[in-house]
Amino acid sequence: MKHADAVGATSSDDSLQLAWLASLATAHTPDEVAEVIADLAQAELGCEAACVLWDLQQPANHRSVPPTRMDPADGPWLRNAIQSDQPCRHPADQRRIALCLCRQPRPALLLLTLQEERDGIGFPGKLAAPLRLAGQHLQRTLEWIELQRAHQQLARSETLQRALFAISDLAGSERDMPDMLRGIHAIVGTLMYAENFFIVLHNAEQDTIRFLYFVDVKDSTPPGNGQDMPLSAIEYTLTWYVMCDGKARMGNAEELRSQVPGPVTLIGPDSYDWLGVPMLRDGQPGGALVVQSYQQNIGFTDEDLALLEFVGSHILTALERKQGKEDLEQRVQLRTLELAEANRGLQMEILERQRAEHLQAVLFQIAELATADIDQDAFYRRVHAAVGELLNAENFFIALLSDDRQHLTFPYSVDAVLAPPAERPLGRGLSEYVLRRGTALRADNADIEELDRQGEIAPGRMGSPAMCWLGVPLIVGDEVIGLVTVQSYRATVMYGPADQELLTFVASQIANSLTRRRSVESLKRAYEELEHRVEERTLALRKEIIERERMQDQLRHQVMHDSLTGLPNRSYLRDRIDRVLGAIRRDPQRHCALLYLDVDRFKIINDSLGHLAGDDVLKEVATRLAGCVRHPDLVARLSGDEFAILLEDVDLMPDATIVAQRVMDALGAPMLIAGKDLQVTASVGIAVGDDHYGVADEVLRDADIALYRAKELGRKRFELFDETLAKNVIDVLALEGELRQALQHDQFEPYFQPICQLDGGQVVGYEALIRWNHPQRGVLRPGDFLKIAEDSGLIEAIDWRMFELSCNLLLQHGRDEAFMTVNVSALHLRHPDFDERLIRLLEHTGLAPSRLVVEVTEGALLDNPERVRATLDRLRLIGVGAALDDFGTGYSSLSYLHSLPLRILKIDRAFVQELDKGANTNSTTVVAAILALARALNIQVIAEGIETEIQHGALMAMGCEMGQGYLLGHPAPIAHWQEPRVVDA
Repeated sequence: MKHADAVGATSSDDSLQLAWLASLATAHTPDEVAEVIADLAQAELGCEAACVLWDLQQPANHRSVPPTRMDPADGPWLRNAIQSDQPCRHPADQRRIALCLCRQPRPALLLLTLQEERDGIGFPGKLAAPLRLAGQHLQRTLEWIELQRAHQQLARSETLQRALFAISDLAGSERDMPDMLRGIHAIVGTLMYAENFFIVLHNAEQDTIRFLYFVDVKDSTPPGNGQDMPLSAIEYTLTWYVMCDGKARMGNAEELRSQVPGPVTLIGPDSYDWLGVPMLRDGQPGGALVVQSYQQNIGFTDEDLALLEFVGSHILTALERKQGKEDLEQRVQLRTLELAEANRGLQMEILERQRAEHLQAVLFQIAELATADIDQDAFYRRVHAAVGELLNAENFFIALLSDDRQHLTFPYSVDAVLAPPAERPLGRGLSEYVLRRGTALRADNADIEELDRQGEIAPGRMGSPAMCWLGVPLIVGDEVIGLVTVQSYRATVMYGPADQELLTFVASQIANSLTRRRSVESLKRAYEELEHRVEERTLALRKEIIERERMQDQLRHQVMHDSLTGLPNRSYLRDRIDRVLGAIRRDPQRHCALLYLDVDRFKIINDSLGHLAGDDVLKEVATRLAGCVRHPDLVARLSGDEFAILLEDVDLMPDATIVAQRVMDALGAPMLIAGKDLQVTASVGIAVGDDHYGVADEVLRDADIALYRAKELGRKRFELFDETLAKNVIDVLALEGELRQALQHDQFEPYFQPICQLDGGQVVGYEALIRWNHPQRGVLRPGDFLKIAEDSGLIEAIDWRMFELSCNLLLQHGRDEAFMTVNVSALHLRHPDFDERLIRLLEHTGLAPSRLVVEVTEGALLDNPERVRATLDRLRLIGVGAALDDFGTGYSSLSYLHSLPLRILKIDRAFVQELDKGANTNSTTVVAAILALARALNIQVIAEGIETEIQHGALMAMGCEMGQGYLLGHPAPIAHWQEPRVVDA
């Protein structure tokens, strides 16, 4: 029986080992082999854990399957296991065993953690042979990995070698420097990512640099435009650091800043990864190579850095070889030019013979011009051209005596320095000397100075002095009628006897031509005079037509433009918007934008400084707005202080908001108006036009809505139109209609907040606060609808309804003498009959006047202090009290306070809330001062906004008698505070 069990166990073990060997045969990598070994040990030995460990030379980067963290204290134990042929137990934990699987090419260990301590007898036992086989297989896979690494390194070395050979070939090729640099860029691109690449050379003697080659996808212009520039021009840039200390740098912006000892200056766009290496010559930086990446998925490695450093010195050598070759070529070219100059002397003799032949041909040509049928100007030009073929005639003129022989005219002149006038009176110049003597004159500066000393010519020479002057008289019969002259302003050009002889012949031909042409001139002048009269009449008619067209244009301009600022008006703007919208419908990708502007508080400027100053402000605003846009954008004045800017082609919101901010900045600068520096601001609404708009009025409407929103948010800002704003406008209109319905259906109800004695808590009065019982939205607070009620003009009707309801409800609930305060706005106090109307209301409701107190704010006092004081005095006479609300937060002065008939002061909640901070705050001082002031003036005080016991106690300690707030009671219907009673008829 035992024998049978042994046979069965043996058969099972054999089957397991065969399966394991099959798994080992299919494992091709160290990780796969290690996994098979660990699985075998785990299955056969029943270990708690089993793993294979190698690459122990760097403990922090060791490899293990399955992954296992190694304790640095296990180092001696693992090194002993590598040296031993037997399993090694851990000195501190006998359950842990290390067994060396192989030692080459790198040591590998099998680590086991047994479930219980065993002696070493029989271990590894039956696994000895399989583990030796597995160790051999693991050794072969490690050797294969080493072989692959060696092959990759060899391939990289081969690629680098080919790149160096290619760089060397480029340096010796016939390609020019730019072409060679492009080739170097392409070679570097085969070694690493180099889409953005530049080469900088450093001239140590002159301390200058040049960006010899520059390619960048985001910045096409190299610093310095490829010319020499001082090294200090790129001070503190990364390239500067590389060339200064000769150290390579690599990484992103944060890593690079940590690699330099000083600040970092950026030139051009910032890159995601940057690599720069010096090009060294005898250990000194001669320049730098830089590659950079703007893509997050492309960076540089230490291998790229080492590769670029190695290539850098070879590139510098290649550049210097190429530069040396170009310098040699320049010297060869210079020598070639010298030889050509020598050859030119030999050619001069040949040219002299050719010149003699050419001289004879030109003289015949000039003789033919005298009889040619051409006009006078053409004759002069052709003579000048012919003379210019024989001698230097850059400065050439023909002068003729007038009929009265008192003036000298110049019908033809060409002069590089100072051309003569069309006509001048005769004087004592060189020209007059020739005319007076009737002979040619050839003179240089010395000759001219001698004539000056002899008195033949006047000092100054009647014009700009020439280095050499040659003039020949024009003679008809025995009469001198003028002269022809050439002159030179350069010492290299001097005239000789041959030139004088040639010009004398030319002068005779010109004189012969003039005798024939003068007889024709009189007839031509008659015809010209007739043509001139016709032209004058035609010109007069044209002027009349132009004036009529100008008046029509002026009328059209006046119709379509603002008379004050000269800007296009609303009609012009609407027409332009319609045309732009038509273009957008044809091309839906286009967009436009309309900026609707309103000058903030312009009425104050008009009221304070006058309408003339207001007009000056509007003209200055128009000028500044025009300076904020470019063609074809349009600035228009719509009406009053409203302007608009149409941007015909924008990229949605960014362009429009940029222009809006530019407008805000331009208007924000102070402007001198009527001797005062005014700080003008504006509110701007922006609507971006697309193919959804049909007509100009829709764009104007949406821009106006956005402008209204900007005003609501405090002015001096711009707002963009969106669908939310449109919905809000619709909601406002709907709410206005609902407010009118609320008045008709009596949906408003006063809520009463109690005013209590602080000592004892007895209710002495109430403040009536409005609530709207909205049929869909429930009870609404004042903040939800009062602003719309004010804008729509419904607020006065709502207030009077509230006054009536409050008086009736107070009278119907309770018999005590509790008073009631109602809020009265400045709008009511502007009506001179407000007190009369309020008295009629009290008579109608039956409420005693002494139980009513009207609350006014400090702002209402500033509107018209005298009228407000008179109104409150009349109310006091009939028993209605007055309370000053929010005292201390407004602008009122003590003079107003002691002169107004006030019954109550209400301390603002802002001061009360500060009492939580302790007894020594500024608010404590202010409250104490208000209480003292009120006692001195015999005025009662109510503290608003009491919410905590600390505030309550502090106010009582300072002697405040009355207060209101959430601590004492929330606003609620009157029924919440008192029981109803029957009012006596």
